[in-house]
Amino acid sequence: MKIRCVFPSRLRKKHFISSLSSLLVICALLLLCLKVTVKKSVTIEQYGTTAGYDDVEPPHRYNIDCNAIYNMDPAEVGKSLVIRKQGVVWEQDESLINLTSNCPRYLRSRGYGTVQVSEEEQAFPLAYSLVVHKSAFMVDKILRAVYTPNNIYCIHYDLKSSELFKEAMEGLARCLPNVFIASKLETVMYASISRLKADLNCLSDLMGSEVKWRYVINLCGQDFPLRSNIELVADLKKLQGGNMMETSHPSKYKKQRFSFHHKLQDAAFKYIQMPVKTDKAKEPPPRGIQMFIGSAYFVLSWEFVAYVNTSTLARDFLVWSNDTYSPDEHFWATLTRVPGVPGEVPRAQADVTDLMSKTRLVKWSYLEGPLYPTCTGKHVRSVCIYGAGELYWLMNYGSWFANKVDPKVDPVLIQCLEEKLEEKQRLLVKAKKSQPKTPSSGKC
Repeated sequence: MKIRCVFPSRLRKKHFISSLSSLLVICALLLLCLKVTVKKSVTIEQYGTTAGYDDVEPPHRYNIDCNAIYNMDPAEVGKSLVIRKQGVVWEQDESLINLTSNCPRYLRSRGYGTVQVSEEEQAFPLAYSLVVHKSAFMVDKILRAVYTPNNIYCIHYDLKSSELFKEAMEGLARCLPNVFIASKLETVMYASISRLKADLNCLSDLMGSEVKWRYVINLCGQDFPLRSNIELVADLKKLQGGNMMETSHPSKYKKQRFSFHHKLQDAAFKYIQMPVKTDKAKEPPPRGIQMFIGSAYFVLSWEFVAYVNTSTLARDFLVWSNDTYSPDEHFWATLTRVPGVPGEVPRAQADVTDLMSKTRLVKWSYLEGPLYPTCTGKHVRSVCIYGAGELYWLMNYGSWFANKVDPKVDPVLIQCLEEKLEEKQRLLVKAKKSQPKTPSSGKC
C-alpha cells in the first residue's frame, strides 16, 4: 500500500509541517522495511563521470524521488533518512581538481551547456561574491545552482585554506569565463574585519567588470538558493533600486561589539584567532553616523556599491570598524541608513529584522514551534542545518537563500533543491518564450 500525505493549497508557512513529528514517527517505522531495499537501490555516481553524458545532464547521486520528498511522501522521506544513516559519500577536493583539468569535460558533466535564460534575465544580470574556505565539492554545487552565462561571479578563498582547495577554486575560474578569483585575498579570522574585507575585495573587482550587473549577492559555503534565477530577477526588480538586508537598532548587548576596542587573540579552537573585547572604550563613529546592526548577508544595488566604493564617509567608517567585533554585522546595516545613500532605509523607519529580510532563511532552535517547524536535520550552535523533510517549507517560505545546508548532514536535501530549481528555471523560461511579445511603445 502506498502512503501519501496531501497538503491543501491554502496551507501557510506558519502552520506547515504541524504534523511533522507524527510523520517522522511513521518514517521511523518504515526504516526497517526500507533498509534492505534502499541498500540495493541507492546508487552513488562517481564524481566527474562523463561517459555518455555529452547530450544529457549526469544522473543524480542518489536514487530518490524529489517530487515525493517535496510532497512529504512518508516512504520517500524514510528512504532519505536511511541514506543519512548509512553515511554520506563525501568527495575530496582532488576530485574537482582532476575534473576541471579538462574544462570541456567539466562543463559537460555539470550541464552548463543546458542552462536556459530568458530575455528578462539577460537584460538584468546579477553579480555574486562567494566567500569560501573549504569543501570544493559544495562550492561547485552552489555555483552551478546560481549560474547563468550572463551573470558574473567572484570567488574569494581564504588564504589559510588548503592548497588543494585553492587549486580547485582556480580550476572553476579557469573553466567558466564569467567566474574569477578576487584580485586581493584575505586571511579570514572569525568575527574580524577580514571577513568584511573579503566581500569588499570582491565588490571592488565586480565594479570593474564589463558585465553591467544590477544587484550583487554575497554567499558563503553553507548557503543554497531557494529561487531559480528567473524568479530571483523578478523579485529584485520589485525592489526598484532598494537594497535587501537586516538593519535594526542595536540592543545593549550588541552595542558592546563596537563600543570597546577589540584585539585579535589566539583562540583554543579552529578559528585560530578571534577578536576579544578590551576595557578600552572606542570613540563614537565618525561623521555622526548612527549605528544599526544586522547580518553579514546582503543584496545590494550597483548604485549602492558604487557609493561605498567612492564615499569618504564609508571609508572612514570602515577604518573605525577595524577593531570592532563582527563588523560585517553592522557595516552594511548602518550604511544603508545614512541619509541620501542609494536605496536608503530612513533612520526613522522600523527595524528590518531577520524575519523580514529575504536574504537568508536561518532557523534558530529557540524559534522552532512558535515561528518555524521542527528542524529535520541537526542543530549546530542553535542553528538548524536543514534536512530533506523541510524541502517544501524552504521553497515556499519566501526567502531567497537558505542557511545552513551541508551534504554531510543531508545530501538528499541539496540534490532535491538542485533538481527542483533546475525544473523551475526550465519551465518558467519556456513559459516566457511561449508568451506573445508586447509591441513596443517606442518610449524609454
